[in-house]
Amino acid sequence: MKPFIKVMKALSDPSRVKIIKALQHRSLCVCELREALGLAQSTVSKHLKVLEEAELVSFEKDGLWVNFQLNDRPDNAYATAMLEQVSEWLETDNEVKEMLERLPDINREYITRG
Repeated sequence: MKPFIKVMKALSDPSRVKIIKALQHRSLCVCELREALGLAQSTVSKHLKVLEEAELVSFEKDGLWVNFQLNDRPDNAYATAMLEQVSEWLETDNEVKEMLERLPDINREYITRG
């Protein structure tokens, strides 16, 4: 039961659901997610840790960057099932739509230049 509860708790927060929705479109670093969500970097990092522990997201290091993406091979069957379901859900939600509309204009090179 613990793996199921971990996934459900991870998806019980609107910001974490938005992170999942954003990562459906492309890999993102913490600074890009911070920009997309309008949250503090530490808050985004905490959300990513919860999602990672639930096996919903994974990351790869690329030089100085840490790129987060949806976990394409979780060991947790509940994570696999929920990632499939969430991909179909919330596309018409106003908050999700607004975030996704901003996503193409969010660029890590521009964000970190300042």
